[in-house]
Amino acid sequence: MKKEPIIIFGTGDIAQLAHFYFENDSNYNVVAFTVDPLYCTDTHFEQKPVVDFTSIETHYPPTLYKMFIALSYAQMNTLRETKYNEAIAKGYSLVSYISSRCTFLSTTPPGNNCFILEDNTIQPFVHIGHNVTLWSGNHIGHHSVVESHNFISSHVVVSGHCHIASHCFIGVNASIAHRIHIAEYSLIGAGCTIAKNTSLNGVYVPARTIQLEKTSNQFSL
Repeated sequence: MKKEPIIIFGTGDIAQLAHFYFENDSNYNVVAFTVDPLYCTDTHFEQKPVVDFTSIETHYPPTLYKMFIALSYAQMNTLRETKYNEAIAKGYSLVSYISSRCTFLSTTPPGNNCFILEDNTIQPFVHIGHNVTLWSGNHIGHHSVVESHNFISSHVVVSGHCHIASHCFIGVNASIAHRIHIAEYSLIGAGCTIAKNTSLNGVYVPARTIQLEKTSNQFSL
């Protein structure tokens, strides 16, 4: 089967990884990269042309090519959202990547420009919006909603019936209890357990580790 040609926005680590995944595990073929003029310092990346984003539609018209925005969670995902909107304004359809090694059991497909890597478990009745990154090894519980413009890093547990509003970052090994609402722009640090609803713009980190005078063998566990 002939692969569809796509362009990747970005030339950083995530763009390099996206290139690898699309080339080796999808029905898409990466033909070029594009970045803003300030970052257009090299002519090639991963042996593919790098084109100024301001003129990308002249070289690779949106009638013939699709695009993927390969950016991180910078500025609580708003930078990726900005480029997402600019690409759509230029007329590009944005593609998603779902690893063949992901267990995707929901009958509702994710939105566009999603990046869902290996070993994710997406349970039935989950809804995932647009421009969402799920790094490797997460569990997204049944009936949960992940709204658009979110970044969930690795080995995060989202329990059932949770609602993650837009523009959140959830760090490695975080756990979210059943029926929790994660408010917009919540930053949840690595290893954090969330058992109550969060607040807009809230920052959540694990409890500070303290040194007790007793040693571990003095406790009865």
